[in-house]
Amino acid sequence: MIHRVCICLFLCLMLATQIAAAEEAGMKTEQFKEATRLVEEQVESGLAGAAALLVAHNGRIALEQGFGSLSRKAGAKPCRSDSVFLVASISKPVTAMAVMRLVDQGRIALDDPAQKYLPEFTGDGRERITVRNLLSHTSGLPDMLPDNIELRKRHAPLKDFVSGALRTSLLFPPGTRVSYQSMGILLASEIVERVSGMPLDRFLQREIFGPLKMRHSSMGIGKRKIEDTVQCDLPARGELRMEDSDASWNWNSPYWRNLGVPWGGMHTTVGDINRSLQAMLEKGRAILQPALGESMVTNQNAQLDKPWGLGWAVGENALYDGAPANVFGHSGATGTLCWADPDRKLAFVLFTNQPLDNDPGHFLRQVAKAVSDAVGR
Repeated sequence: MIHRVCICLFLCLMLATQIAAAEEAGMKTEQFKEATRLVEEQVESGLAGAAALLVAHNGRIALEQGFGSLSRKAGAKPCRSDSVFLVASISKPVTAMAVMRLVDQGRIALDDPAQKYLPEFTGDGRERITVRNLLSHTSGLPDMLPDNIELRKRHAPLKDFVSGALRTSLLFPPGTRVSYQSMGILLASEIVERVSGMPLDRFLQREIFGPLKMRHSSMGIGKRKIEDTVQCDLPARGELRMEDSDASWNWNSPYWRNLGVPWGGMHTTVGDINRSLQAMLEKGRAILQPALGESMVTNQNAQLDKPWGLGWAVGENALYDGAPANVFGHSGATGTLCWADPDRKLAFVLFTNQPLDNDPGHFLRQVAKAVSDAVGR
């Protein structure tokens, strides 16, 4: 009984502290409390087993809190604000930052043909695909390979995915349409490895994570144990539907956690992703020249049907309902969302273990909208 009372007092004190910080940061108390309530309800209802939420305004953290447990197992450790999640496609803009670091160093040019760095990437119009196309989802490459599931089931190494991406048929002529393509990000990462002469995970540690002090981030699980990270719930529908019987290759398997796919294999915390967002709010501070940093969050597809930056999603309503055109960020299939608003210097990071395919109510966007409404324009 005494233990429960202590926990309740602690939670009340923590909430009061967060509300005070939010008010000091210029946020409306009721909307701020609504965002927290939505997350608490999602976890208490069991729809999500774990969550971590961070909100920063004008460079100051107004909220950083964990909810739930690392896994659905009885007695699992609590999920804290610094717990590590597999963030899926939030990996994409981080991989793009690695490419842009080499652009900054003059070792890659965005409008060079990808073939310049991948000589075997020929035929079927592939010669016209530029590095910019790979980062802005205009290459014509598919999102996933036709044999994606088969590759995972046989525990294929990453080089087999690269080989498939170099040969797979294009969906349309490069630069004529926008179609979300994980395989374009994969080939962009292959260019990073060939130009830098080191694996992507090591390049990221040296050139991105180190300078930005993202101390809890890695492409792949790194030296961690899977049980010390948040366990993903599995998608019950969609193209990547998974079941418990897929334990040898699903999101929680040693195979997938160690593979470190550049389009979706990053492990990180809400605090570290906030550091990357803050860097982009300052036009690439610490890793890029300002013009290059700004280009990453600027629409590259002005003449096409859907806006994208370089790795980052941009555009009206792209990250939440009512989002202005200059808000940038990304979501991830494992149940993650991050974004930043340059005008209000507002950053939002929400990680959960509830797959996007299991969430017809668009929970992440609801919380994002509540946080946005809590800050005046």
